[in-house]
Amino acid sequence: MRKLTYFIACSIDGFIGDESGDASFMYPFVDEEFFQFLKTEYPETMSSGGRRALGLDDLENQKFDTVIQGRASYDVGLKEGMTSPYAHMREYVASRTLKESPDPHVEIVSEDVVAKVRALKAEESGLGVYLCGGSVLAGELLDEVDELVIKTYPVVIGSGMPMFGSGFAVTEFTLEDVRTFKNGVLVRTYSRKR
Repeated sequence: MRKLTYFIACSIDGFIGDESGDASFMYPFVDEEFFQFLKTEYPETMSSGGRRALGLDDLENQKFDTVIQGRASYDVGLKEGMTSPYAHMREYVASRTLKESPDPHVEIVSEDVVAKVRALKAEESGLGVYLCGGSVLAGELLDEVDELVIKTYPVVIGSGMPMFGSGFAVTEFTLEDVRTFKNGVLVRTYSRKR
């Protein structure tokens, strides 16, 4: 059984963006040291367009071979003309409103996203499934999340889009690792207590 990992950036107070999901205030923290970490350990989490622009198309996937994201998350790239933001992985978009994929490489999951994720986790593979966001999808999949990798940026924003758009539920995770960077970013890795 492979893992579903929610690899997400957030503020100190747990928001992944403002109310509309804009997280551009986090971009300045991707300095040379932090970028090197992402490039080495999580290169597949960089969009295909970003990888291409940086000359990193040849980087091998380290942790994931499949990505699932919500419609709002997908729309961020779609507005910029990116119909396949993670072409270096199998791509799924959970959406009840988007009936037809704008790209043959992207599969739309319009019904029972939990069952789809369970099927993906049951596949034979040495790599896991990357839950890219957003908040609503993470809330729907909370019971399926096996690992959290939280990139916490040294800012407080007061309100915005929470990491999990779900009702109150206590779900325990065990801290596995904390990595600190000179710019104040923390990367915490948690595994789910089962």
